[in-house]
Amino acid sequence: MDDRAAHANSFGPAARTYERGRPGYPAEALDWLLPAGRPRVLDLGAGTGKLTRSLLDRDLNVTAVEPSPGMLEELRRVLPSVPSHQGSAERIPLPDASVDVVLVAQAWHWVDVAAATPEIARVLSPGGRLGILWNIRDETTEWVRRLGTVIGSAEEGRDPTVGPPFGPVETASFPWTDRVSPEALLDLVASRSRVILLPPDERAALLAQVRQLVATHPALVGRTGFDLPYVTDCARTALTP
Repeated sequence: MDDRAAHANSFGPAARTYERGRPGYPAEALDWLLPAGRPRVLDLGAGTGKLTRSLLDRDLNVTAVEPSPGMLEELRRVLPSVPSHQGSAERIPLPDASVDVVLVAQAWHWVDVAAATPEIARVLSPGGRLGILWNIRDETTEWVRRLGTVIGSAEEGRDPTVGPPFGPVETASFPWTDRVSPEALLDLVASRSRVILLPPDERAALLAQVRQLVATHPALVGRTGFDLPYVTDCARTALTP
């Protein structure tokens, strides 16, 4: 298994941690990504359903597809009413033209774009839309920058390239904050693929550094909750006629 595949496949054993620690997505980003009306939406690479919840809150018809059995099991636990399937961007277990929008949250960097693009096009209705989004920690805030020196800033450098049969890609960014507890911050760190794959002693040492940051940084010390700033980077494109 190559390095990228190892990271992509690492999340299953940490599904509960991922569910506890990962943020959702801001409403403004979904307003921009989704067309008007009540489109049928595929949450592709749905993880534990962080984005799925927001789509359900809009009373949309949502289907979730996730490659990891562990993550899919957690999604089904927390969102039992959502139709969900094991599958991938390269092999989507849905009929042709069965959805109007495909959203890929926090997962496009794991995708084989050349194989996934025609498969996503297959399941979209004519003129259907593909939306891609990532939450990126805003390291202009000093304590968040310090956190990045401990755990790495792997959120950077995401590429929203798609290609034919999709048209031009539009992009937009949306700043927001997520209220987190010290425990949720540790779960956020522990749910990262790079941390999951560390040897146990190195993982414990890294998490100890995060605890030390929380216990000593003036913006965090003694607090039961604090705002973690994000920028959600979005890209959208539609099938060409």
